[in-house]
Amino acid sequence: MIFVNLAVADVEKSVAFYQALGFTKDDRFSQPGTAASMQWSDTIVLMILDKAFFQTFIPHKAIADSATTAEALLCLSLDSREDVDRFVEAAGEAGGRIDFRPVQDMGFMYGRAFEDLDGHIFEPMYMDLDAALAAFAQQGEAAGV
Repeated sequence: MIFVNLAVADVEKSVAFYQALGFTKDDRFSQPGTAASMQWSDTIVLMILDKAFFQTFIPHKAIADSATTAEALLCLSLDSREDVDRFVEAAGEAGGRIDFRPVQDMGFMYGRAFEDLDGHIFEPMYMDLDAALAAFAQQGEAAGV
């Protein structure tokens, strides 16, 4: 499993944002105003943490200002191009900033991007694995590999 910890300005607003995208809040690991466990899948959980609480885990470093600094790109694999579009549009409707860069469409892979309420960057994508492997094989042959 992976637990992605995100520092946020307002835990409850962030909970509403991620619920609008289909995440499920796990109250067993949540504390109002301080922390919320947001389940994406059996193996991926976002831990939404108030900045002061987040700071207790890293007292020797400053928290990146995700509104002005990119600290990570979080890519989530979806089942279709349409799912990518629905996910990004839901992020926009929930208050996120969507499509701050051009849509990436390589034929075998399709991706878009959005920022959550605090500026954390997500890149939902769909990839046709068989088509991707065929494209990579052609590129290798063209390069003499």
